[in-house]
Amino acid sequence: MMGAHVSVSPNEQIGRYTPLETRANVAFFGAFGYELDISKLSVADSATIQHQVAFYKAHRSVFQFGKLYRITSPFEKDHNVMSWIAVDETKSHAIAVRYQILNRPNAPYLRLKLKGLDPDKQYRVNEGQRTYYGDELMNAGLFLDHNFDGTAGSRKDADFSSRLFLVDEV
Repeated sequence: MMGAHVSVSPNEQIGRYTPLETRANVAFFGAFGYELDISKLSVADSATIQHQVAFYKAHRSVFQFGKLYRITSPFEKDHNVMSWIAVDETKSHAIAVRYQILNRPNAPYLRLKLKGLDPDKQYRVNEGQRTYYGDELMNAGLFLDHNFDGTAGSRKDADFSSRLFLVDEV
């Protein structure tokens, strides 16, 4: 069991700024909770927290009872990325996440190769239009673009970033 709560940012011990999304994406896979003064939150952050709690409740069974697979170890290569996936018992629903500590200039395009899926089932990722077979997601992986939308701070691969992937059987 991993204790993981969403704490205040900047962090009171080290002064580091971490996005609210990343803090929740870590805490979802542990003992999810909040350890901060909610009376000091902005209206936008309060709304985000309401969505995060609703998301957790909707997917609680896979977080708490799903089988957890490590995809990328934080102890290998440059120690900058880690990822894992929780898969339900029937292999019909999974949640994968990729965490990145620091962004890299001119970073290459990458693929996230999932684990624990049924190779013969078809899946949809993040309610997208395209479907993938489980063996495709586990062997070829998901293409990870840099996800720009043209606004400041819009990169999904910025410092202390994370990406969550909902994988559902079609």
